[in-house]
Amino acid sequence: MEQFTALVSQASNFLWDYILVFLLVGTGIFFTLRLGFIQVRRFGEGMRRLFGGFSLHGKAAGKDGMSSFQALSTAVAAQVGTGNITGCATALVSGGPGALFWVWVSAFFGMATIYAEAVLAQTYKTTVDGHVTGGPVYYIRAAFKGRFGKFLAGFFSVAIVLALGFMGNMVQSNSISDAFHNAFGVNKLVVGVVVAAVAAFIFLGGVQRIAAVTEKLVPIMAIFYILGCVVILLMNITALPGAFAQIFGMAFRPQSMAGGVAGVTVQQAIRYGVARGLFSNEAGLGSTPHAHAIAKVKHPQDQGAMAIVSVFIDTFVILTLTGLVLITSGLVSTGLDGTALTQAAFAQTFGPFGQVFIAVCMFFFAFSTILGWYFFGQVNFKALFGSKALPVYSAIVVLFVLVGSTLKVDLVWKLADFFNGLMAIPNLIALLALSGVVASIARQKND
Repeated sequence: MEQFTALVSQASNFLWDYILVFLLVGTGIFFTLRLGFIQVRRFGEGMRRLFGGFSLHGKAAGKDGMSSFQALSTAVAAQVGTGNITGCATALVSGGPGALFWVWVSAFFGMATIYAEAVLAQTYKTTVDGHVTGGPVYYIRAAFKGRFGKFLAGFFSVAIVLALGFMGNMVQSNSISDAFHNAFGVNKLVVGVVVAAVAAFIFLGGVQRIAAVTEKLVPIMAIFYILGCVVILLMNITALPGAFAQIFGMAFRPQSMAGGVAGVTVQQAIRYGVARGLFSNEAGLGSTPHAHAIAKVKHPQDQGAMAIVSVFIDTFVILTLTGLVLITSGLVSTGLDGTALTQAAFAQTFGPFGQVFIAVCMFFFAFSTILGWYFFGQVNFKALFGSKALPVYSAIVVLFVLVGSTLKVDLVWKLADFFNGLMAIPNLIALLALSGVVASIARQKND
């Protein structure tokens, strides 16, 4: 088993570090140029739509979809997860402070990719059993007719159900139980039972209940975490200029940071920054289009503008704040990593409350991701096996959430990463094949 785990880990690392990094960034650069820096031109529109549609009590989602803001909340619920706490820390430890610069670069180009995903999801959405649905499985079939299209769509569906719906949610529940056990000493099984029970209640309510929860949960959790980070940065404001100097200096000249993160090369800064950034905001992976597909908007490009904002919130706001807190703490090169490093950085300012703060944030972040990933997997499980099989899917997800809280299996974590990467390949192929459709729609003017 250890040998198999090591093999999966090597395959996953190779896939992410030497194939997907280039494919994802390359696709982002391609769409940035073809769409005339759409992420810059439509960013203002996306922000206006965000604040114009902001509501904690929007109209209930139904068979015809959900509001644009609810779709954005569901997408951000999936994007803002443990990667913003644990993943950011890992990127800085492995790639140095300069990795944060490359996180920004990958996110900038990823905003163009996610625009294309949302536009295509809206364009090729359909109605199944009276309910509006959509996502990569539908635009993959539109891009490639016949057996090849069916194979790619089926491959994507299987990969996302395994990566997010099953194994990914197991990983998220494990992060929640770990954080609460470390902060409060609560039994992991008790945490797992509570998380699984709440998740099951929301799952049973379908897309209506998921939309109702995410539109409230996402803004509250984001504001709570942002305020905590801002307080720390204000208290450490004298260290901010040095932090930015490290970020930009180590992105290109890591050797200048003598006594800092020794031995970190430019290649490592790029590798870990790009990989962790893309893993966090999910641009190009094919997950968030499922939410954007069912937004009730007049034009596909309207939701495309909202999708751009989702990457901005995830990476340029939340992940960046985490990175700045970690760098200004001076703890990046102390040997700590992951959640432990983030907890130590917050405890440095907040004292014992720092651990509690991160535990609460981890719960919000991971639980919101469970809801988003459940929904994304549900769409594809339905495409594979039909609506009648959905209770089976729901039961399996709840079981995995419960088991994951008590049992951290390295193989499951590695498999989740591996399948998460595999599902991006058919999605990226379809995006590039339909780039002409995206460009044509992007040129259309809104009413």
